[in-house]
Amino acid sequence: MHDFRKLDVYKRALLFTKRVRRVTSKFPREEVFGLTSQFRRASDSIVLNLAEGAGCSSRKEFAKFVGYSTRSGYECGGCEDIAVELEYVSTDEYEKLLDETNQIVAMLIGLQRSLQK
Repeated sequence: MHDFRKLDVYKRALLFTKRVRRVTSKFPREEVFGLTSQFRRASDSIVLNLAEGAGCSSRKEFAKFVGYSTRSGYECGGCEDIAVELEYVSTDEYEKLLDETNQIVAMLIGLQRSLQK
């Protein structure tokens, strides 16, 4: 069992979910069950898969869940692309979100590699 709350990537992902909620709260009402929901679920999934994976009995199995978190990070990137394309976020906000997502994904990839050694 791993103490996921001590992981820097977990802490960052948790703050990211807060940011995603703040940003998506400004999306059009018709997106509540569409992009807003998808983006929030994807960002939550980064955090939740780290927590779930921490309960695994082996490093290999935990690494699998870190991979799920990574894929959710990529999904967030897709949500960001849609949001900027539909002009739900400014270019500046998009770049900040994308940068944060890319940093989290890079941290997840590093964690997964360290677990697979």
